[in-house]
Amino acid sequence: MSLIVLKPGLQSTIQDLGRYNYSHFGISASGAADPLSLKIGNLIVGNKESASAIEMTIIGGEFQFDSECYIAIAGSEFEASLDNNYITNQKAIDVKKGQILSFGQAKTGARAYLCIQGGIDVDNYLSSKSTHILSGIGGYLGQPISKGDILSFGINKNSIKPIIFRQLLDMNTSKIRIISGLQSNFFDDKAWSSFISNPFTVSNSSNRMGIRLDGNKILSNIESEIITEGVPLGAIQVPGSGDPIISFVEHQTTGGYPKIANVIIADIHKVGQLKPGDKFQFNLVSKEEAEELRLEQMSFIKNLKNND
Repeated sequence: MSLIVLKPGLQSTIQDLGRYNYSHFGISASGAADPLSLKIGNLIVGNKESASAIEMTIIGGEFQFDSECYIAIAGSEFEASLDNNYITNQKAIDVKKGQILSFGQAKTGARAYLCIQGGIDVDNYLSSKSTHILSGIGGYLGQPISKGDILSFGINKNSIKPIIFRQLLDMNTSKIRIISGLQSNFFDDKAWSSFISNPFTVSNSSNRMGIRLDGNKILSNIESEIITEGVPLGAIQVPGSGDPIISFVEHQTTGGYPKIANVIIADIHKVGQLKPGDKFQFNLVSKEEAEELRLEQMSFIKNLKNND
């Protein structure tokens, strides 16, 4: 069972929830930029939430199926059709042999996920099927998919009961919640006030390694860089230019820029939906609130699996 890539889209890759426990080798986790949407899409078709899918960015692809299967689209709303018939997100769709699934541009956000029952069948690399673009590992040949690629999808050996998803996800990226970072004291009250009160614009130079921000320079009160240390997902580093960088799914594992803040885990999926030109503000919350929101999101996914 497979599909053929007729058009790849702008940057379409195979992603699951990422590879972990390899940062000491300099390998970041990679994985879905919007992990919450990936989990929901997989659950809709009866996959384990961690199954691999096709992540499409800004402009989607076009695919022809050589066998019947069930699919779901999750994440941002793209222009999508099956044999020229409009289809919607977050719904299980029965695809027949020979049908063509087409995506246009994103209507909202930046990324959508094509989840297929059984998941995309590629080899694991360091315990994950995720494509790590910068290092050229994982996924299909370690790179974004291309026209003519044939992608197999497996028989669902670990199937669970498919869910019916009736809720609307909060995809509002105008506010991104953060907690204070390890070097938050490197920034005075004036810098902090600007950081959380004024909007940022996502730069055109952003990618899966880092979301670069413009329009609101934040200056440290320490002239030199810090000693290189570990950099977690969502860390907001501030280089000498004053333009912050959100460390994203293919982020460097160490760095010497001070970290003013960190995006909370519960809002990482919103960072994954930011695209160049988007404007947003940071909202500072306590560590306790961040943990409550993380547990709330975990409970939400658990309840989806248990109730449908």
